[in-house]
Amino acid sequence: MLAAPEPSPSETRDNVTFNALLWALSRPGLPQDLAMPGEVSIISALLDRECLVYTADPLLMPEILRAGAELSSIENAGHVFFGAMKASDPIADIAIGSDYYPDDGATVIIRANIGSGSVVKLTGPGVDGAVTLELNGLPDGFWKARDARQRYPQGFDLFFVDGACVVGIPRSTNVEET
Repeated sequence: MLAAPEPSPSETRDNVTFNALLWALSRPGLPQDLAMPGEVSIISALLDRECLVYTADPLLMPEILRAGAELSSIENAGHVFFGAMKASDPIADIAIGSDYYPDDGATVIIRANIGSGSVVKLTGPGVDGAVTLELNGLPDGFWKARDARQRYPQGFDLFFVDGACVVGIPRSTNVEET
């Protein structure tokens, strides 16, 4: 008799995280639950030996290297982990892809407090009318720096992580500071 293989606990955790990330980008601004707190579950779910990764948080390096990913400059990285972001200057260097290959734009993960702080209004695909989102812990000028880099379909996708909660903002989403 043939038996279906059982996923390991780490495979199950990675699948839960991957699904949360997909839903977060599909429904911008709506919080989703990660399998475990922090960026570690995202690293495990998204990164492998084919990934170029930049991190500004040295505490994430062991997990990134354990996943087999290669550390890179911010300009070449497909995945950017800022941790708690101190300044908005590095946004100018994030890969945004090209007209032919917009999927070469980076995926950016930032630690922030979801549900408190400055309010932004999100509109665009996946948003029913408009959604407001409160985020705390972003540097001054963050949204202006992001807007300066977005040239749809070029751009980068954002994930904000707060414990085991994640919110996604894809490059196609318009963000208005209120």
